[in-house]
Amino acid sequence: MKRRIKLTLPPGQKEVALLEFLTSRFTYHTRDQWNERIGERRVLVNDTPAAADRLLLAGETVEFIAQDVTEPPVCFDIAIVFEDYDLMVINKPANLPCHPAGRYFNHTLWALLKTRHCLESPILINRLDRETSGLLVVAKHAGVEAKCRAQFARRQVVKRYIVLVVGKFPDSLQARGWMRPDPESGVHKRRRFDPSTLPPEPRLLSPDAPLGAEWAETDFRRLNEVNGVSEVEAILHTGRLHQIRATLHSLGFPVVGDKLYGPDPMMFLRFCTDSLTPEDRRRLRMDRQALHAMELEFRHPGTDQLMHFEAPLPPDMAAILVT
Repeated sequence: MKRRIKLTLPPGQKEVALLEFLTSRFTYHTRDQWNERIGERRVLVNDTPAAADRLLLAGETVEFIAQDVTEPPVCFDIAIVFEDYDLMVINKPANLPCHPAGRYFNHTLWALLKTRHCLESPILINRLDRETSGLLVVAKHAGVEAKCRAQFARRQVVKRYIVLVVGKFPDSLQARGWMRPDPESGVHKRRRFDPSTLPPEPRLLSPDAPLGAEWAETDFRRLNEVNGVSEVEAILHTGRLHQIRATLHSLGFPVVGDKLYGPDPMMFLRFCTDSLTPEDRRRLRMDRQALHAMELEFRHPGTDQLMHFEAPLPPDMAAILVT
């Protein structure tokens, strides 16, 4: 499949030349490569081929087909746990993005479902990070999507994860508080968790809520401990970005293999430039974050039947727990 990218510059966008914009925004091509594509009239501004020095303004559109971007290798070994007319339940492997982003387009679960499983418009109800393995639900049409999302929004879905963390985790712990951008990090998408008392209504912000914060609730329970690594059960009562990983890091228990919330704040930047050191890899213990969506329970959107699914712990995580 060809990937057509079309975006509208947001309000407040400062004037910037087309070549400068493309080079800084889409780093999978070099400046010279973008200049070549512009010269071949393959980049459109407001539906018209434009020159490299064309100044872009807020509200204008930039469009091109990203047909020659080399995508990183991924694992396509998905397991279909359940399927009927309305939905699919999939056990996703690690190293498979759910949706197109950055360099990934055809190498995603979304594209795989379209090309190999003939789903015209697959709708992923719950998303997992590229490195996270485990269960997720795919709706096959819009009516199913609305009913499934309503269950997640009303906290009527059981979501149980298994995660491996560094250190001896407490027997059990209820984490309640605010999830928000980490002001101390140079990485834009990194989050932090600030413990707090439960507000009167979790959907509303209370006076102690930090700017840009979302309420988050996770229950943790230690299942095992081997060689300084704890196997922890995590049950989510909210669904926030990086909720498990950011919460555990803020509590002092980084996830095994996690570059973004790991033992060294610079490790993620080295990972992005493919410059992890042997010492980095030793400290990480795994090539990916040790997080697995093991159990999922919800009601079928068509029949209202209670659906329960479990996915066994992947071999790479199980190997860490061998004494």
